Amino acid sequence: METGADSSAAIAEACGLSLNQRILAFAPEAPSARKPVDLRSIYAPSASSKKVNAVPAAFRRKICTAPEKVLDAPGLVDDYYLNLMDWSAANTLAIALERTVYIWNASSGDVSELCEVAEHTFVTSVKWSTDGSHLSIGLDSGDIEIWDPTSTKKKPLRTMRGHESRVGVMSWNSGLLTSGTRSGALWNHDVRIREHKTASLEAHAAEVCGLEWRADGTFLASGGNDNLVAIWDARNTREAKFERRQHKAAVKALAWCPWQSTLLATGGGTADKQIHFWNANTGARVQSVDAGSQVTGLKFSSTYRELVSTHGFPDNNLTVWSYSSSTATCARTIDIPAHESRVLGLGLSPDGSTVATVAADENLKFWKVWDKVKGKGSSSGSSARSVEKKMEAVAGIR
Repeated sequence: METGADSSAAIAEACGLSLNQRILAFAPEAPSARKPVDLRSIYAPSASSKKVNAVPAAFRRKICTAPEKVLDAPGLVDDYYLNLMDWSAANTLAIALERTVYIWNASSGDVSELCEVAEHTFVTSVKWSTDGSHLSIGLDSGDIEIWDPTSTKKKPLRTMRGHESRVGVMSWNSGLLTSGTRSGALWNHDVRIREHKTASLEAHAAEVCGLEWRADGTFLASGGNDNLVAIWDARNTREAKFERRQHKAAVKALAWCPWQSTLLATGGGTADKQIHFWNANTGARVQSVDAGSQVTGLKFSSTYRELVSTHGFPDNNLTVWSYSSSTATCARTIDIPAHESRVLGLGLSPDGSTVATVAADENLKFWKVWDKVKGKGSSSGSSARSVEKKMEAVAGIR
């Protein structure tokens, strides 16, 4: 009988191998311990696969990529130029589904129907007053209705007429409401007086789809389907302070920065995909970034030097950006797949922690992006109470 050694030798000879040859070996030779391999250089993604202007991983904070809550929004009109959702300072969210406006109380989770508009029209925009006590509803007919959600009368406080085309966007500045229409008309309305129209702001040659007053009420930004961004000084609305045409598509997304009051962010549509940052005092463009897809909404954070953008074709995502005021640079923090179709509306909770998105897939989603702002979540003060009293005084005006 052969020994184990003899048996091994016979097998090796039959296979044509040497007993001293290793079958599984490094190719090339394993590295010496004195020269450790840098695994980062091997497994790091190539430069071509990296996102442009991305925040380094070491500086990213964790952001949940799953929504906290998902609600149904059946019947949402799939129209990029309309603004059908808004989150108030009183922590209530309004959303328009065709002819009906619903109110969702974020504190209790209760949903109620505010109103159903006349059969010959449908809702084209909703916007809460600065203090969150009243809701303006823009209609396809060109009318604007002012509602008090706490009223039991189930009818508007007043209806303001005069526009000849649909009211797709609105923005409040205390008791002043600015409206933009499909014809390009831009009006200021003082809701506290009978003759509500106080000014006509002329700049846009196509539908106005973006409109935002700065928090202090001194500047107004407007964007339209004529690819124009206009910045208006509240003290002189006879002409725009600045008109900028760097966008190559409609401008719906507008946002004023809460921690740098002169900074305005604007986002362009499908043929543009750019986010531009402007100095409202000088009109200078201080930074631009390619978002990679249609920009449908922008909101700045109150707790971080960041902003969030929502998108349509081709990504339908939600993106968080880091913005440095000192270097005027914007870097992508994270892309979150948000919806199955383009995002049409973006809202921010009054405590600054949560954003709401609604899309053509008829889903309303809530995303926890930032930490809460201490002391925020409701509004009060003499100015808010003053506006409310004046609104009550004109409740009988139609």
